[in-house]
Amino acid sequence: MKERLVSLDVFRGITIAGMVLVNNPGTWSAVYSPLKHADWHGITPTDYIFPFFLFIVGVAITLSLGKRVEVSESKADIYLKIIKRSVVIFLLGIFLAAFPFYNFEKGEWIDLSQLRIMGVLQRIAICYLIASLIFIHTNWKQQALIAIALCLIYWVLMTLVSVPGCLITTIDDKACNLAAYLDRLILGENHLWKSAKVYDPEGLLSTIPAISTTLAGVLTGHWLKKNVNHYEKVSGFFFFGIVLLAVGYLWSLVFPLNKSLWTSSYVVYTAGLALCFLGFCYYLIDIKGYKTWTKPFVIFGVNPLVLFVGSGLMAKTLIAIKVVDANGAKISLQKWIFDNVFLPLASPINASLLYAVCFILLWLFLMWLLYRKGIYIKV
Repeated sequence: MKERLVSLDVFRGITIAGMVLVNNPGTWSAVYSPLKHADWHGITPTDYIFPFFLFIVGVAITLSLGKRVEVSESKADIYLKIIKRSVVIFLLGIFLAAFPFYNFEKGEWIDLSQLRIMGVLQRIAICYLIASLIFIHTNWKQQALIAIALCLIYWVLMTLVSVPGCLITTIDDKACNLAAYLDRLILGENHLWKSAKVYDPEGLLSTIPAISTTLAGVLTGHWLKKNVNHYEKVSGFFFFGIVLLAVGYLWSLVFPLNKSLWTSSYVVYTAGLALCFLGFCYYLIDIKGYKTWTKPFVIFGVNPLVLFVGSGLMAKTLIAIKVVDANGAKISLQKWIFDNVFLPLASPINASLLYAVCFILLWLFLMWLLYRKGIYIKV
């Protein structure tokens, strides 16, 4: 597999575009249900996005690090690259959480004692680091066993370990479960996701099963590199994908699908979906050659970090800048744009979606400028 997999770039591009789309509605008070995360147990299309991205990270580990191992590059050089990349991605997550660093309305710097420590990029960094080290030191069978073991260990911990101060320890309670307790104990409530307060959806313990999601991608990468014909590969994607979907669903009957807790059933179920989706893309694009429609997603897929960080910085900047509305009240520039440009065009919920679509189209143009010049920014 020496040629670049267009289907993987497209899958990555669709995933990161979806992530930006759902993160940037015109107003959070008017969002279609499929574009919101499930409140707790359950799953929506939005809940597929992050595990899909970690899955793709895993596939890329096998395809990129595998080449380095195959040419006998020194372990020290490989370790250095892995650690450097992980640290940079983690620090970018902290940077994004702290931005814009200064509250111009209050006239003060951000309070570091209230800064969220974990987040999307931080989890990606940790999962990439650990999955990469596992990949280097194990074969595919051992990687599969580790992925399964992590899911089983997490299941046991979350269902059998009691939480101090709780009459009943249950994953049905957002506060009285082990993952939330450890987030509060180790990170501190002030450093958690502010919308949750008692837990962090990208917390510490729940990162363990997220590593399994990444390892599912690593294992898929092995299958992609296997010397079998295209149709056998696609059949494998769908076979294992459907098996994982069934296992994930059955497991969810006793250990519910939950994105915030990254439950083991959620790991297995979303890995199955990712396999099926990659299989569909692989068949349509790399086998049948239907590539005309893929260009926007390829543009997103080759610069995912720039898109995620750049769109996040833009969104926070639009919120940080204050303007005066027609009533003399101070509002964010983002709200002013939504109220004056988009809200007059449609109902609140459709105007909110239109804002998100225009936001992603703006970033498609910006990413196209980089793509046209052959600029691919990686860490």
